[in-house]
Amino acid sequence: MQKELIGTGFHVLSKPAGPICNIDCNYCFYTEKEALFPKKNNFRMSDEVLEKFIKTYISSQDIPEIQFVWQGGEPTLVGLDYYRKVVSLQAKYAGGKKIINSLQTNGIRLNDEWCTFLKENVFLVGLSLDGPENLHDYYRVDKKGNPTFSKVLAALNLLKEYEIPFNVLVSVTRESSRKPLEVYHFLKNQGVEFIQFNPIIERTPDEMAVKIGLRHATPQANHAEGQKDLVTDFSVEQGAFGNFLTEIFDEWVRNDVGTVHVMNFEWALESWLGLPSTVCIFSEECGNALAIEHNGDIYSCDHYVYPDYHLGNVLEQNLKGMVESNKQKAFGQNKKSSLPKQCRECEVKFACHGECPRHRFVRTHDNEPGLSYLCSDYKHYFHHIHRYMKVMVQLIENGLPASKVMDVIKAPIVIAN
Repeated sequence: MQKELIGTGFHVLSKPAGPICNIDCNYCFYTEKEALFPKKNNFRMSDEVLEKFIKTYISSQDIPEIQFVWQGGEPTLVGLDYYRKVVSLQAKYAGGKKIINSLQTNGIRLNDEWCTFLKENVFLVGLSLDGPENLHDYYRVDKKGNPTFSKVLAALNLLKEYEIPFNVLVSVTRESSRKPLEVYHFLKNQGVEFIQFNPIIERTPDEMAVKIGLRHATPQANHAEGQKDLVTDFSVEQGAFGNFLTEIFDEWVRNDVGTVHVMNFEWALESWLGLPSTVCIFSEECGNALAIEHNGDIYSCDHYVYPDYHLGNVLEQNLKGMVESNKQKAFGQNKKSSLPKQCRECEVKFACHGECPRHRFVRTHDNEPGLSYLCSDYKHYFHHIHRYMKVMVQLIENGLPASKVMDVIKAPIVIAN
């Protein structure tokens, strides 16, 4: 579930089971973080850490709604009673604020009991599903290497049966990036109304990663920057993700605006409307979306759970103090201040802002560091959707739904570039 910035508050992604998972997705960047806790045999957020986190997370923010996102690893591994305790503690410390819960899961453990609880307590569920069976099972297998597709599809059907609000998160790999419409049509046929596409990009391990025991490069890695052969063989190739998005966009903008909500397209529309990005990867600065590990450790970001980005522990330091620390401020501001000249002068900077810092390991045409691996992808994608976005903005400004763009496209006129 993509981290969003709500109001003037901050967001902390919660890892109640740490990096532990009940399946073994080959491309997962997080389960390898078990190596950061070499002496651990119990990856479960203790009652003490849980209560302190819930209490301080709510009290530290002067906003009317507090969003909790429970992720992993696999967050259902802590058991259903754990979330009953979560809801009880949230009620205890809410102080009149509205509490919103989201659960990001692989769906394997969902059953009638889980769904009853999720429905009764108004949880939003993010379900990981990478497309039809052949693409999903390519990487998403259990610990014995067995496919998981049928179990995830059963979970999706349960969520629909119980009318639990859910979105599907699709990890776009090298294989699936070549079959965009196959993925999209499958999700549509399954009745999925909310979709988010996340590109998989992982670099081969650098010296520091090997020393720590990780399979993928640390953020500081700078070995032969930008070489395609230095990303893993499951990572999307440069250019592929942009084509993936544009092919799906062309189908969506003609047939599905207003009925299928592709978050990637809605984020773009926010930018064309001149609104601040609600998603951290496209915001001008970052730093307001942190992560808490099972032991109470706070890190700068879910994608930066490494020793250099450790801010403290919720049992020992003030949560708001860590969020507002000079170290975290510098982390967030670095996204803007380190933007290379090529990005600063780019015509689609307003929609991209250099993209996620963890992907900015390529050099520009002037040999300046800090260019996103996905630069050409997003340029292609944003240029492609520009004329349609202009029409949707005009419709909205005139009090009409953006879905009317489908009528405009079908009309015997040409949409100007």
